[in-house]
Amino acid sequence: MTDAPTADRPEPAPPRNVLWRALTGLGWRRAGVMLLLGFAAGIPILLVFSTLSAWLRIEGVSRTEIGFFAWAGMAYTFKFVWAPLVDRIALPFLDRWLGRRRSWILFSQFALIAAMLLAASATPGEGLVVIAMATVLIGFSSATQDIALDAWRIDVAEDEHQALMVAIYQWGYRLGMIAAGAGALMLADATSFNFAYAVLAGLMVIGIAGVFLAPEPPRPKTLGGGTEAVEGAVGGNPLGGVAAWLYSAVVAPFVDFLVRYRWIAILILTLIGAYRLNDFILGYMANPFYVDMGYTLSEIAAISGVYGVFAMLAGAMLAGLAAVRWGVYPVLMVGAIISAVSALGFTWMAMVQPTDPFTVVDGAALSPWPMEKNPAIWRLTLAITAENMAGGWAGTALIAYMSSLTNRAFSATQYALFSSFFALPGKLFGGFSGIMVDSLGYASFFTTTALIGAPAVLLVWIVMRWRAAREVASAPPQIS
Repeated sequence: MTDAPTADRPEPAPPRNVLWRALTGLGWRRAGVMLLLGFAAGIPILLVFSTLSAWLRIEGVSRTEIGFFAWAGMAYTFKFVWAPLVDRIALPFLDRWLGRRRSWILFSQFALIAAMLLAASATPGEGLVVIAMATVLIGFSSATQDIALDAWRIDVAEDEHQALMVAIYQWGYRLGMIAAGAGALMLADATSFNFAYAVLAGLMVIGIAGVFLAPEPPRPKTLGGGTEAVEGAVGGNPLGGVAAWLYSAVVAPFVDFLVRYRWIAILILTLIGAYRLNDFILGYMANPFYVDMGYTLSEIAAISGVYGVFAMLAGAMLAGLAAVRWGVYPVLMVGAIISAVSALGFTWMAMVQPTDPFTVVDGAALSPWPMEKNPAIWRLTLAITAENMAGGWAGTALIAYMSSLTNRAFSATQYALFSSFFALPGKLFGGFSGIMVDSLGYASFFTTTALIGAPAVLLVWIVMRWRAAREVASAPPQIS
């Protein structure tokens, strides 16, 4: 039996016990379901971006055309447009059977399976139309799944458990990315990309199981943003009722955000959009860069798809611990800085030949790694370590920041708004990444992506100063 804590000797609370208590408080069922649903959410994203770009490059598609495929993922950018529909519309039969949140998750998962199988039936070398259609459908269905999943996560857990739910989601999500990244590349290397896509469609069954195991959260009341005033004004008028529904579903979430943050709201949205812009642009050309440098699909899968994911998770965990100690805003600033600087690792790698020998000093190679005969792998590992750890840190910081901006009365729609602004500039400018590489070369391209990260640092600094000034203004006067 554990001794009771005293004033002189507080309870030690080792990390393992803290995690155990947190999971127990959250509920093992919800934790397990979050892991399964996170896995299903992590599969589609790479089928719109890096895995797709590797397939297209190997099939001989030009880098310019690969860059244009970035626009196929615009659904992630504009998902806030139909997020209110996911929040308010009841799907026939499914809504009564599963509830609002789970029915939309299941519907989007079936659409994803159909789109993946469509892509599996096509060949890029014979034409890109079917691949483009399948990719657009994957992006739209995946974005819809994200909307419903975010709403389920926010509704099913209390405020004190949200961070833990996000952490569990990230682990499931990254495992799904491993399957769609490294797993797909390894399968494609041994068989074909068509077979890999079919296997990934089958793995979506894991997410379907999560839907049936998940508890359905109670439907939250929509309050704020002038909703009550509008609903009270229309009375029993049918047309007024429709107008009130549209206002509460579509307009009120945005009004609420603007009323709470006023002029700084535009700056906040700009910060969200600029924060990961350099990572988006770099990411579109990462796999084509590895292929053009001479790496095999298995090497890319092992270093980028497997090791890189765990490096990203390590960065995310470090950011989470740092946020507990110092708060979200300092972690947000550090993330903006290291995200920009880490891109220079790819500049360094692009400036050396992938088969150059190690520099030898006093008869010994500089690297202690057992890969001395292949310095290209060593360089690739270092660059991916820096970029992925920085990306994990910055991603966790941004999610925590966006979550802090959300009003729970409109959590699904407002979070969709923030995440769409986060993706908008990357999707828009990412389409030109192939043109940039063809014009500048890889080394100058990666240096440019590092410079693109500089405005985010300035925006974080401005928002930090505004928040500090607001806290000072709202603080109670000191009594001397």
